[in-house]
Amino acid sequence: MNGTTLITGGAGFIGSNYAARCIQRGDQVILFDNLSRHGAMSNLEWLKKQFGENSFRLIVGDVRDAESIRKAATSADRIVHLAAQVAVTTSVTDPRPDFEINANGTFNVLEAARASGRNPAFLYASTNKVYGGMEDVKVVELATRYDYADLPQGVSELQPLDFHSPYGCSKGSGDQYVRDYHRIYGLPTVVFRQSCIYGTRQFGVEDQGWVAWFVIAAITGRPITIFGDGKQVRDILFVEDLLNGYDAALEHISEAAGQIFNIGGGRENTLSIWMEFAPVLEELSGQKLKVDRDDWRPGDQPVFISDIRKAERILGWKPQVPARKGIERLFDWVKQNQDLF
Repeated sequence: MNGTTLITGGAGFIGSNYAARCIQRGDQVILFDNLSRHGAMSNLEWLKKQFGENSFRLIVGDVRDAESIRKAATSADRIVHLAAQVAVTTSVTDPRPDFEINANGTFNVLEAARASGRNPAFLYASTNKVYGGMEDVKVVELATRYDYADLPQGVSELQPLDFHSPYGCSKGSGDQYVRDYHRIYGLPTVVFRQSCIYGTRQFGVEDQGWVAWFVIAAITGRPITIFGDGKQVRDILFVEDLLNGYDAALEHISEAAGQIFNIGGGRENTLSIWMEFAPVLEELSGQKLKVDRDDWRPGDQPVFISDIRKAERILGWKPQVPARKGIERLFDWVKQNQDLF
């Protein structure tokens, strides 16, 4: 693609992985990040070690600062907006900053894109949480997991929106603003409603990045708490597959502009968060894992599986890394980098 790529949240898990890809192919890369997340400095050091001190430009800033992001976007040909408050639990505890970062922050980035006069392609990382608890969708309980009774391919983009939790509301607000900036202003925007993304350079914590967190906890001996009964099912997507989706959308922006895509592992890459994940972790770690139990968390869907056929049809994209292989790669990375945790 080349040109200039601005990545908000560029020092984070997904952002740093995408930055590496953009640098490798010769893009001018601008990372915009407030460096508040654990692991941000480690990710920046990794990029410098891999590609050199001057391989990217870092702007330490916050999307809540409209003027700061406006200046950062002046030369961007593409904007990948990943900066966010990412935890449902944090949004419930303290909803104001969640709103200011996710809703108002996204508005600021959109306005920065519009003010640049460059009409940059704009990709927004949304979430499956915009669909809420989906209480109207029939779910069946099986021995080790929940599943949909009548959605063999999973949830499509036609599923009604039902913002649940402050996080769902704030991310959903950004989701709809991004979509509407294409309709009203002609900005070539794309919304990815992402399912559970996991992979290397992910510093998962208990309330966000659960695949990585369980792997980190298993390797470092930290306590694991299961909220609910552990049968909750998610489709998981390895980060490299997600980045392939970003590239596909940006390379086919004329077809993708104004579109919303459910992006996850799909039916083939599902597992229940503990009943089916625990045996894999125990096999990889060679030990029996002990867990604590707690109540279900607000807005926690018993099952979410993305119907990813629209992305395959329009973008020619589908996951390439099977769940077991991706988990093994993440496990090996955490084991080799225990000093980072």
